[in-house]
Amino acid sequence: MTITSFHPPRRTLMGPGPSDVSDRVLQAMARPTVGHLDPAFIGMMDEVKTLLQYAFQTKNELTFAVSAPGSAGMECCFANLVECGDKVIVCQNGVFGGRMKENVERCGGTAVMVEDEWGTTVDPHKLEDALKAHPDAVLVAFVHAETSTGAQSDAKTLVALAHQYDCLTIVDAVTSLTGTPLMVDEWNIDAIYSGSQKCLSAPPGLSPVSFNQRAAEKIRNRQSKVQSWFLDLNLVMGYWGGEGKRAYHHTAPVNCLYGLHESLVIVQEEGLENSWARHQRNHLALRAGLEQMGISFLVAEQDRLPQLNTIYIPEGADDAEVRTRLLNEFDLEIGAGLGALGGKVWRIGLMGHASNQKNIDYCLNSLKAVL
Repeated sequence: MTITSFHPPRRTLMGPGPSDVSDRVLQAMARPTVGHLDPAFIGMMDEVKTLLQYAFQTKNELTFAVSAPGSAGMECCFANLVECGDKVIVCQNGVFGGRMKENVERCGGTAVMVEDEWGTTVDPHKLEDALKAHPDAVLVAFVHAETSTGAQSDAKTLVALAHQYDCLTIVDAVTSLTGTPLMVDEWNIDAIYSGSQKCLSAPPGLSPVSFNQRAAEKIRNRQSKVQSWFLDLNLVMGYWGGEGKRAYHHTAPVNCLYGLHESLVIVQEEGLENSWARHQRNHLALRAGLEQMGISFLVAEQDRLPQLNTIYIPEGADDAEVRTRLLNEFDLEIGAGLGALGGKVWRIGLMGHASNQKNIDYCLNSLKAVL
């Protein structure tokens, strides 16, 4: 058998990620590859840091993109901040809080779980009860925007509570970054991670992260080596940090970083506040259309992520059959439910470049045709 070049179909991506990538970003990625220590590339890396600081709304020097998807950004935060024997309070209201627990335990820490029903937000009162019951806890971890449910928790309040009890914070912003208000410095978030493939609308494969001085101090004063050589920030920042000559650490995904750079330039051109407003406006348009079809949402209105809409599957509709027909007949991707919500909900993404009226109309009309 002779295998020929791969030509993917042109889909409309309205699932939980990846989101549609603009031709502008794709064209940026097709530019000539240069060496990862080339002065021109290092200059671009500095611009990526500056643009990420804008996106995160932070002045943190320790802000860069991990050369791997969002799950590696999560692991980077936990591997660097959790040591053997550390007690970490993990808030879980969906799938990704469970992954945080897994990371804590693999780093030799003890996870104290604060659990809320899937589709609801993290309850600050439950967190405070756990902080009072575990005064030896050193970290609090939670998901700002739970991708499995579409619920958005009150990051500012949760971080303030953690600090009141002398805990550092790790925040999952994989789905929230640039899609909904996120203020790293104003909210005093210590460590945060995201992904390139959601509201940034770049291809999957990079994980923006940011650490403040408190987090950096804990990393510098560790009693043991970070268990992951690749994600050890004491090593990585020799490549991403400082001015001029960089220490070789790994071969960065050069063309992927071109794409992230371009997507961040697009965010800068639109303006963060305008991006947040656009996502909210398009959520309301999608909501109106779905409610006209008699379709209801999992998450209460005040707690919903505008960029990730989780809806109940209408009675009588076959989950897999509907999604398969949407893909095969309309080249439209929407997401299935995860975990306990499997077979009960669909997840419709309005993220980044995909968050526009044309996609909303196409999604609603396609759903009507199939249902």
